[in-house]
Amino acid sequence: MNDFHVYDTTMRDGAQQEGLNLSVQDKMHIARHLDDLGVGYIEGGWPGSNPKDTEFFALAAKELDLQHATLAAFGATRRAGAVAADDPLVAALRESGAPVVTLVAKSHDRHVELALRTTLAENLAMVRDTVTHLRGEGQRVFVDLEHFFDGYLANRDYAVEVAGAAAEAGAEVVVLCDTNGGMLPHQVTDVVADVLAATGTRLGIHAHNDTGCAVANSMAAVLAGVTHLQGCINGYGERTGNADLVTSIANLELKLGRPVLPAGRLADATRISHAIAEITNYPPSARQPYTGVSSFAHKAGLHASAIRVDPDLYQHIDPALVGNDMRLLVSEMAGRATIELKGRELGFDLTDDPTRLARVTDRVKQLEQAGYTFEAADASFELLLAEEMEGGRPTYFDVESWRVIAESAAAGASAEATVKLVAGGQRLAVIGEGNGPVNALDHALRQAIDQLYPDVARFHLTDFRVRILDQGHGTDAVTRVLIETSDGKDSWVTVGVGANMIEASWQALVDALTYGLRRHGVSRVNA
Repeated sequence: MNDFHVYDTTMRDGAQQEGLNLSVQDKMHIARHLDDLGVGYIEGGWPGSNPKDTEFFALAAKELDLQHATLAAFGATRRAGAVAADDPLVAALRESGAPVVTLVAKSHDRHVELALRTTLAENLAMVRDTVTHLRGEGQRVFVDLEHFFDGYLANRDYAVEVAGAAAEAGAEVVVLCDTNGGMLPHQVTDVVADVLAATGTRLGIHAHNDTGCAVANSMAAVLAGVTHLQGCINGYGERTGNADLVTSIANLELKLGRPVLPAGRLADATRISHAIAEITNYPPSARQPYTGVSSFAHKAGLHASAIRVDPDLYQHIDPALVGNDMRLLVSEMAGRATIELKGRELGFDLTDDPTRLARVTDRVKQLEQAGYTFEAADASFELLLAEEMEGGRPTYFDVESWRVIAESAAAGASAEATVKLVAGGQRLAVIGEGNGPVNALDHALRQAIDQLYPDVARFHLTDFRVRILDQGHGTDAVTRVLIETSDGKDSWVTVGVGANMIEASWQALVDALTYGLRRHGVSRVNA
């Protein structure tokens, strides 16, 4: 894929995102995921600038077996007035073991004079000396020209001269960086075309997203002749982030017809995007292009009616091309087509039963009017469908009553819940304790049924969200609770609505355990 470089800088530039902190092992895992995606180059960090990045390159040399990608080390040109061969940071680049070195160099005249505190001529010498030295040591060299576009607008001739100097010294690629992220696509197009004509060298693009145009600017640069694309998975990076690499790749392959990954790898994009999000501990944006969970989600009934005829009518690509799925959201906006298609997705065929379909649709609208939301709670919607289609709501126990007592003591707040229910022909009254009322109810309910239904031990609450629906009512407002539960393999979301948080939580808890048992194929114990 040397005709076009896909260069990932998640572990270096992306790691500058506020609150993002990667360990050496995190970087090793991310590198393997990026290699699975098939990117051409992975920038591992800046060896010599901090112990963690130096350790990463040492470990990568021993343990990182890349099948598709080439590892790149990032660093700076030598210091002013020094010699590249004697510069300790340049030495760290030599000793990193990385086949490729990406050097950052100044191309904005004011940055040279104010930040580097040197002359424009010495800056050119720093670029030439460092590139020539590393090439002589057998390493490939890419040069990132920091603040290039701003520098071009301030002093076009000098910015172009720096690009030419890097190329003449042996840089394989000269990367034009929109470091402040302030450019618009038409500006990028004009600048790239001019620099390409003036230097004749291979150019790259490194765009930041401060105008919301990082991906658009990257596409503009490619169309103008750039053949090296830099970006970060999920658009990570300082301030508003870098160009989202997956979005850029998908645009190149699916919109511009340019295959830049090995065949078939784009279909892993969603999985890899989400896997790296887990490592960084930054939840992926639901609205992220191509890979977000909402990227191919349809809510309006009009959309669903069209999708029933042809899914392509309301989707710009087949979601499977990037490893994603179409989703139908059940809400008060849903028409019969949405309910029908969503039912089919969950295993219920309503096609030949218009009366029941109308009843389910009306019921959904009524419940949504009361505060329920099913677009985020597929599990509760599936239980509703099961109730309509199977002659009654699935039940594994019959609740008589529950109550909660919360207290505050010197040792801290605590709660005690009592749950009375009938299960397996027995009447059970169980007390559970917890650090709050919902936690106590959860413990009591599980204790009551775990002997009859051992599967509940595998269910764990993983997320708990509370929303006050009519805030103008103050403390007597209606409350909605969404609970996410996992069995270690899959997860599901249930919803409850009530006059208070505890009542709403109880509904969602009961639905969560009921759905989990049904999903596991557990039969109700009657005696």
